Amino acid sequence: QVQVVESGGGLVQAGGSLRLSCAASGRTFDGMAWFRQAPGKEREFVGHSSLIAGRLQYADYADSVKGRFTISRDNAKNTVYLQMNSLKSEDTAVYYCAARQLAGSRAYSDYDYWGQGTQVTVSS
Repeated sequence: QVQVVESGGGLVQAGGSLRLSCAASGRTFDGMAWFRQAPGKEREFVGHSSLIAGRLQYADYADSVKGRFTISRDNAKNTVYLQMNSLKSEDTAVYYCAARQLAGSRAYSDYDYWGQGTQVTVSS
């Protein structure tokens, strides 16, 4: 049975940092991504990490987080991390981890497995 579990959300002041973790069990996924959804808004792409040929990692980011957020992954643990620096109030949202067998995509409809979400609140 596949499970995707996020952790690490919380409350942080603007300019601060948080690190989210996402652990997938039951299968290895080439594509693991982060999305977020703020109240009253649609779910939006944050970034994804993709394995090419099972080992080479490629990361892609939304323009709104490029240079501030970094995705990394521990293949041995089937875990992906989202390091968030220089947080802004507009980063406040529920952050979701998603996984798929193929390489990552920016479209949330391309993902087969989702975590329950973790709240990130940035106070100004």
